[in-house]
Amino acid sequence: MTETEHTPPQKNRITLYILIAMAAGIAIGFFFNQYYDGKPIADRDSMLEPFTMLADVFLRMVKMIIAPLVFSTLVVGVAKQGNIKSVGRIGGKTMAWFMSFSLISLMLGMILVNFFQPGSAMNLPLPDEASEVVAHASLSLKDFISHIFPVSIIDAMARNEILQVVVFSIFFGVATAAVGEKGAIVITVLDSVSHIILKVTAYIMNFAPLAVLGAMVAVIGKQGLGILGTYSLFMSEFYLGLLLLLLILLSVAWLFVGWRVATLLRHIKEPILLAFSTSSSEAAFPKLMLELERFGCDEKIVSFVLPLGYSFNLDGSMMYMSFASLFIAQCYGIHLDIGTQISMLLVLMITSKGIAGVPRASLVVIAGTLATFDVPEAGIALLLGIDPLLDMGRAATNVVGNSVATVAMSKWEGVLKQ
Repeated sequence: MTETEHTPPQKNRITLYILIAMAAGIAIGFFFNQYYDGKPIADRDSMLEPFTMLADVFLRMVKMIIAPLVFSTLVVGVAKQGNIKSVGRIGGKTMAWFMSFSLISLMLGMILVNFFQPGSAMNLPLPDEASEVVAHASLSLKDFISHIFPVSIIDAMARNEILQVVVFSIFFGVATAAVGEKGAIVITVLDSVSHIILKVTAYIMNFAPLAVLGAMVAVIGKQGLGILGTYSLFMSEFYLGLLLLLLILLSVAWLFVGWRVATLLRHIKEPILLAFSTSSSEAAFPKLMLELERFGCDEKIVSFVLPLGYSFNLDGSMMYMSFASLFIAQCYGIHLDIGTQISMLLVLMITSKGIAGVPRASLVVIAGTLATFDVPEAGIALLLGIDPLLDMGRAATNVVGNSVATVAMSKWEGVLKQ
């Protein structure tokens, strides 16, 4: 795919429809929240269920194409690199980039939460016993390593275990390139499959405004506009952190492409908006691939870097995890020295890499990390109410982070089109 044409009018209309849907969703959600105030919660939830289904159905449609899209595009991307040496060179650069920005994101969260001290005013008593609010599994190094490798690629695709699909796809792509002419037909077929799936993506994206409407009605209808103010201090400081992280990411992008960074933002504004409004960076994945290629990123680089990024490069989520973990410690008046905080950051960086695509993945990692450092896991309850609103910002930031990484790798390899 080498599309570099200007953004079609249809795309602009969908972006406008998404914005209208967000505004309408807030208004309708506020009406439901007020109308059912003081009435049985079951009645309210029953009325909101159709709106919840709109968002759920859309996300299910998106998730049904993620695994085949990652497999087909990554195999083609790896196979077209031509040899293992090329794959290893690009893979090494990509992973070094991901680790560096994961650490930057975690450090930024740690610095800001220590500066603002958002949890210090809570003065919560330590709970008598640690009650588990979010079910989580032990996230040991052994579990992480074994989780990387699929028992069955069919099972991994069925459960949307993207990291496992990525591992299999890299092996499959390298082997396809190694067999020479016999693999050429496989590359051709999978290249056609990826184009077909991207066409399916275009059809699915037409339903995005309805999904956004449903998601906003459900959140505001249940929580009310008051949720925007309940944790306003925590949320404003967290979103300030995301803004600083975005400025860092865009500054790095500027070093690679100069003022074309403005063009990049125009291309990825719809995926950003989609991720923000649905609280899911996965929802933006197929559209993001298309827009990065339209911007001028090499198809092979996009097919290789972006799927890896969705497992290893979640910058917004990384910043949130350090910010939220230390916030909870502050709420209970638990002092963690700098050495302990840095240890916590390293634990977060390792344990977060194996759970991409898990619902409320950030909360799962935070819960496991809190237990490691003897901070009450019950503190997770402090975040549950506002987590959907925080998830919106970090999902959008994840999209920007992966976009910048893909652009940087294309430029680094000398294949970024003007």
